[in-house]
Amino acid sequence: MKVRIGFGLGTLTPTNDGASFGALVDALEDLRFDSLWLSERLTGPAPDPLTALAFAAGRTRRLKLGTSVLVVPGRNPVVLAKEMASLDRLSGGRFLPAVGLGAPTPVEHGAFGVLREERAGWFDDALGLMRRLWTEDDVTHRSERFAVEGLTIEPKPVQKPFDVWLGGQAPSELRRVGRLGDGWLASFATVDDVAAGWARITEVAAEHARAIDPEHLGVLVTYSHVGVPDAVRAHLARRRPGVDAADVLAVGFEALRARLEAFLSVGASKFVVVPVEDPSDWGAELASLHDAVGDLQT
Repeated sequence: MKVRIGFGLGTLTPTNDGASFGALVDALEDLRFDSLWLSERLTGPAPDPLTALAFAAGRTRRLKLGTSVLVVPGRNPVVLAKEMASLDRLSGGRFLPAVGLGAPTPVEHGAFGVLREERAGWFDDALGLMRRLWTEDDVTHRSERFAVEGLTIEPKPVQKPFDVWLGGQAPSELRRVGRLGDGWLASFATVDDVAAGWARITEVAAEHARAIDPEHLGVLVTYSHVGVPDAVRAHLARRRPGVDAADVLAVGFEALRARLEAFLSVGASKFVVVPVEDPSDWGAELASLHDAVGDLQT
């Protein structure tokens, strides 16, 4: 099993200018972290994932580039397929797309222009069309939402197959991963959540005559140096009511390492570690993080 550790920025990060973001990218490349992951929130301060990852691609040679996650409902799937394929091509096959339905908040739904009850159908339809555009020429697709006739997009992605991971852990989301996903990136999840969720995903995949690579189980793990900030506690209460913040947020590098080892014990092997507060010095923060958990990579 190949263990890989990437680094992510949350939706509230203020690291959104060329100097601070560039310093982060340079440190990740120099310290040989596996990947950089950016979350999407139209109504937050975090930079647009595809734009920022294109910036990072041009600044690096080996760092992989992931979305955690990119929202599909509300986007033109042909345009999005072209953008994603272009990023993979220009980065030399380093793009790691994880996609989803978007944050379950009315303001985000309004920003993307898709009603909550319409997101799932939009997502399933768009993902199927994008996959055809990445692998086929002369694509004809007609559905309730999208219609294309004899369409070919170039360039195609470097990666073949161009694996797309999904997020989420509600029952419907786990079923969707099993039906459509090439991997699962869980977030705000306990060790038990990941074990049970992966078992359900594997079961659903088998029901649809599919098999998902057992190495394609990933977890986004948040950490802090100052306890659980009030904003994070409030966010978790809305997103995972009844879940203790201590079960999904590691306080300190020692606790973070222990959390990663616990996820390893249930089969996870790809990790995105995300600080809940941005440091004043990215170089120092990432060097300390690498010393604490870097040797877990295989």
